[in-house]
Amino acid sequence: MMKFYISATGIKKLTISSSSAVSSGRGGVGLPVCMKGKGLPPVTRRISHRTLLLPAVLVLGLLLTLLFFRITLIMLESAAFCSSPIGCLGWRIFGGSDSTLLREELMRALLEATNDGDNGIERSSTSLPSSFNDLVKDMTSNGQDIKAFAFKTKAMIMKMEQMVESARQSESIFWHLASHGVPKGIHCLSLKLAEEYAENAAARSRLPSPQYVSHLIDPSFHHVVLLTDNVLAASVVVSSTIKSSSIPERLVFHIVTDKKTYAAMHAWFAINSVNSAVLEVRGLHQYDWSHEVNIGIKEMIEIHRLICSHKLDSMKRENIPNKYEHEKDLQHLRPSCTSLLNHLRIYIPELFPDLNKIVFLGDDTVVQHDLSSLWELDLNGKVVGAAFDSSCGDDCCPGRKYKDYFNFTCPIISSKLDYDSCGWLYGMNVFDLQAWRKTNITATYHHWLKLNLNSGFELWNPGALPPSLIAFEGHVHRIDPSWHIAGLGYRSIINVTQSVLEDGAVVHFSGPAKPWLEIGPPEIRSLWTRHVNMSNEFIRKCGIME
Repeated sequence: MMKFYISATGIKKLTISSSSAVSSGRGGVGLPVCMKGKGLPPVTRRISHRTLLLPAVLVLGLLLTLLFFRITLIMLESAAFCSSPIGCLGWRIFGGSDSTLLREELMRALLEATNDGDNGIERSSTSLPSSFNDLVKDMTSNGQDIKAFAFKTKAMIMKMEQMVESARQSESIFWHLASHGVPKGIHCLSLKLAEEYAENAAARSRLPSPQYVSHLIDPSFHHVVLLTDNVLAASVVVSSTIKSSSIPERLVFHIVTDKKTYAAMHAWFAINSVNSAVLEVRGLHQYDWSHEVNIGIKEMIEIHRLICSHKLDSMKRENIPNKYEHEKDLQHLRPSCTSLLNHLRIYIPELFPDLNKIVFLGDDTVVQHDLSSLWELDLNGKVVGAAFDSSCGDDCCPGRKYKDYFNFTCPIISSKLDYDSCGWLYGMNVFDLQAWRKTNITATYHHWLKLNLNSGFELWNPGALPPSLIAFEGHVHRIDPSWHIAGLGYRSIINVTQSVLEDGAVVHFSGPAKPWLEIGPPEIRSLWTRHVNMSNEFIRKCGIME
C-alpha cells in the first residue's frame, strides 16, 4: 500500500508500504535499486511531468527574450547594408553569415547597375564624390544602401576612365608636337657651321674634289641619295654606310638640302671629309628646272600643306580629346607633313637625270650591314625595290595595310585599291630611274593629289606614302625584309627581337621620336648615337647628345 502526505508547501514525507513487501535479507524497507520508472503507478508519472514544466517555461522565456534582441539587432544592421531588410532578415536568421549576405547583396547591386546602362549613372552623376574617402563619407552620413553605392561607384569609375582617356589623347598629341622641336645642340651646330662656311675657305672647298667629279654620273659606282636639312642626321647616314661597306671606295653620296641649310651642310663635309667615298652637296637653289617641273613642285607642296591644315583644323573642331585609335591619325602633326624635301622624292628622276640606279636612304636611318648587293639586285622590270613591313617577317604587315592609309568609304578608293593589300616601306629603297622615266608615275601622283583636293581631303591620311602607294601601284618589287627594319621611333616598341634588329641591314626611325630627339627610348637611340662623332670640335662646342 502506498501513502502520500502533501502539505501546502510541498511534499514533506513519502512513505511506501506494502503487504507483499519482499525482504531480500538485506534489511530495511526501501525501493529496490533496479526498479524502473515504468513499474511505477500512473500517479507517479503525472507528478514528474508537472515538476519539469516550470523549468521548461523559464528556459523558453529566456530563449524568446534573446531571439527578440537578435532580431532587433539584425533589423538595425540590415537597414544600413541591405536594399531589402526583410529579405536580409530571413537570410541571416536561417543560417546566412554577414559576409555571405553582404557579398550577395553587393553582387546583386553591381549587376543591376551594369544592366541599367547609363540611366542610373546619369541619376548618380549629379553630385559625384571626388574621391573614395568622400564616397565613404557620403554613404555613411546619408545612410544610403548598397544599390546607391554601386551606382555611384560605377559613375565615378566611368568618369575617371573618361579623364584617363582624355589625358592619354592629349599626351599623345603633345608627344607628337614635341617632334617638331629642333634640339638646341643641332640648332647650334647649323649656326656655327654656317659661320665657318662664311669665314673659312676650307669650309667652302669644292665637293667632291675635281678628280672625282666624273664619279658623280658613273653608273659603275654605287650611288646613294639623301634628301635632308639635318646636318647631324646626314653625317650619321654617311658614316654608318661607309663603316658597313665592304667596298666604300665605290660609294658616291648625293646629298640634296634646302637653301638655308646648304652652307652648314657643305661646311660639315668639306671640313670632315669622308674617307674613300665620294660625296656632293647640292642646294635646291642650284637646280635649273624647267617651268613645268617648278609649277608641279609648287602645286604638290601646296596640296600637301592644305591636307595637313585640313586635318589639323578638324582636330581643333573636335576639341582634341577625340578618339585617335592609331598614331597614323596624328601624322598631320609631324614636321614631314609639309616638308618639301620629304615630298620631293617623287621628283628623284628630275633631281638626278644622269643616274640610272640609286639607293635612297631617309635621314632617319642607320646602315648596319653592307648594301653593295642592292645595286646588283634584279628588280624584274619594276621601278622600286622595297621591303614590306619587316617587323613581323615575310607576308606580314599588321598596321600597314591599305585600310590603315586610305578611306575605303569613298568609292573612288574602294574601286581602285585592295583593302587588305600591304603597303611597302619608304625610307630605304632601290630605284631603277631608267624604268621610272618610262612610266607616268609622277603624273599619276599629281593626278591623285588633285582628286584628294577635290574630294575635300578625305581620300587618305596625311603623308607622302599614301599617294605614292597609288602612283607606284604595279611597279614595286618585293625585297627581303632584313634589308629594312622600320617602326623605330614610336612610343610602343616594335614587336621585333633584338637579334632581328641587329641583323637588319638598315634600321629606320620612321616614328616621330627621331634619334636626335630625347623623347625616344635610350636603348633604341643608341643604335644611332654610336655613329655620332663625339670628338668633333663642333659637336663638343654645341653639347650634342649631352
